[in-house]
This record gives sequence, structure tokens and C-alpha cells, in this order.
Amino acid sequence: MDNPHDTSPTTPPVMEPTREQVRRWRRYLADEIAEGQVYRQIAHRKHGPERDILLGLAEAERRHEDHWRALLGEHARNPPPPSPHRTLLRWLAKVFGSVFVLALAQRAESDSPYAKDQHATPAMVADEAIHEEVVRGLASRGREKLAGGFRAAVFGANDGLVSNLALVLGIGATGVAHQVVLFTGIAGLLAGALSMAAGEFVSVRSQRELLEASSPTQVTLEAAEHLDLDQNELVLVYRARGMDEQDAVHRAQERLGYFDCDCNPSFSARPDGSQGPVDRSGDYAEIGNPWSAAGSSFLFFASGAIIPVIPYLFGLGGTPAIALATVLVGIALLFTGGVVGLLSGASPLKRGIRQLLIGYGAATVTYLLGLLFGTSVA
Repeated sequence: MDNPHDTSPTTPPVMEPTREQVRRWRRYLADEIAEGQVYRQIAHRKHGPERDILLGLAEAERRHEDHWRALLGEHARNPPPPSPHRTLLRWLAKVFGSVFVLALAQRAESDSPYAKDQHATPAMVADEAIHEEVVRGLASRGREKLAGGFRAAVFGANDGLVSNLALVLGIGATGVAHQVVLFTGIAGLLAGALSMAAGEFVSVRSQRELLEASSPTQVTLEAAEHLDLDQNELVLVYRARGMDEQDAVHRAQERLGYFDCDCNPSFSARPDGSQGPVDRSGDYAEIGNPWSAAGSSFLFFASGAIIPVIPYLFGLGGTPAIALATVLVGIALLFTGGVVGLLSGASPLKRGIRQLLIGYGAATVTYLLGLLFGTSVA
């Protein structure tokens, strides 16, 4: 007979999950498996700390996977395919470089549903939040490498698409012969591509020159033996670089041979305190090389500017040519905007639509002006 006064805790019965819970947990399980595979695939191409970090992320995804397997029990067998986003991510990890994959992974981690699911543990919710920051840090390294040339390439392509579409539609709307529109488009392509290349070269070159002009040089080493320490010129050099007076005096005495150590090398032209010419060929990687920036600007502006001209190259004219050019440029704008969104960790669809609306807005204005000042579309 049961004791009515027995207050010892009892184990609650294990509840059978509902069909909706099984479906949701199986989807979580499939996504965790896919994400772990993605991190391991990227890790195989890396070395050192990056490899260890990626394998650590994969191990965390395995823990999450075990959690859903425990809840599902026998329902964990033969999990379904992962979501389309994770499927794409896994395929990209096998084929392409890690920059695009990590950008997609960053977005996937930011969209975790665990914060709203009571069956996900608080540790899992915290893991997903931290994973986004870890992946953001890994992706930022690749973004820095792409920043110079990629920026010139993307903006060059977009400028070519928008400016030449606007030019072609504006001239086409006046009702002139399609040969005139064709030659106008080609002229716009060459003029714009050359202008973009020249502007990008000057911009990147000027940025590098400004930074180089602000960098420490070896002049203090060359002139040190002829300086009078009592006159304080060398001390002024180091104070101008940001040292306080005591550190500046110590550094000046060091350079004059009073000390053998290099106790605070952070303000030297060479951080290790050694002498000789400084090789800065690897500096300012985030700015890019002026020649590569100019070349990519020319090529990508031209590749964008040729698209609205394509219908006229095949002999089309009038409304059909205008409509086809608009559609082709629209597809290209969606693509370039989506790539920018992807690399920035934002929504590719939103960035693509934004780019499309901006491009179509500029083209619409010039088309309406062409209708206003022209005759009629043939």
C-alpha cells in the first residue's frame, strides 16, 4: 500500500514527442549534421589556428547533433536532407573558397531558431550566438584580402550596368536607328571603363602614398651618429611618433649607442629593432594594388556595360531591344547585389533587390527624358 505521506521525488514519465516535434527536431538534426560537415570540409583546407577553430566549431555542432538524437530516440534514424540553405553551403564548401562559404555560414548561424525553442538548451543557444561571432572573425580575414580588388570589381560592374543601361535607354527612346544606339553604347563602355580604371588607380595609389608618407623611416639610424643628444632633435622624432618624453629619451640614447637593448620597439620603423631598408611590399593589403584595382575596374565595368548593348549587337532595335536590355541588366544587378550581400553577411536577396531598384530608377529617368526629347520608339 502506498504511503500517503511519502514526499520523495518521483521521475516523471517520458513523454512521446508529437509529430510536429519529431518533424522539427529531425530538421534540426539534419542541419547540425550539414553544418558540422561544412566546418570539417573547410578545416581540411586550412592550417594552424584556423583549422583548430573550424574543428572546434564542428565539435560543437556534433554536441548539438547528439542532443537532438537523444530527444528523437528511434526517430533519429535516416534524418531528412538539410534545408536548402545548408545544402548549398555544403556544396559550396566542397567546390569553392572559404570566403563565400564562411559568409553564408555566418548568416546561417545568425538565423538559429534555438532561442525560441524550449527544447534547445541555454548552452546551445549561447553556442549559436558565439558561433556567429567566431565565423564573422574567420570570414573577416578573407574579406580583407578581397577588399581592394573586389571593391573595384563590384563597383565597376555595377557602374557599367547602370550607366550604360541609362545611356542606351535614353538614346534608344529618342527613336534613332539601332546602329546609333549600338555605337553610343560601345563609346559609353570604352569611356566609362577608361575613366573608372584611371580613377581607381589614382585613388588606390594616393591612399598608399598617404600611408607610406606617415610610416617611420630609417633616417634616424642614418643621422643618429651626427646628432647632439643635448639638442634633443632625436627625442623630438620619437615624441612626434607618440612616445612620452621618458620613452623618447630612452630610445634616443639607445639609437646613439648608450644601450644595447631595444626595450620598446613599437615605434621603430622595424618592430624588431633591426637596421637596414624596410620591405613594405606586404603592407596595406586591405587597400589593394593600384594596377590590379585599375585593371579589375576596367574589365568589370566593361563586362557590365556590354550587357545592355547585347541586343543591339544582334541587330535588334526599338522596343524589343530596350525590353531585352532591361531584363538582362536586371538579372545582372540581382546577381552583383546578391554577391555583395553574401560577402557582407547580409541578405543576398535584399541586397540584390536594392541594387535592382537603384539601377532601374536611374535608367527610367533617362528613358523618360529620351521619350520627352526624342521622336518615337521604332
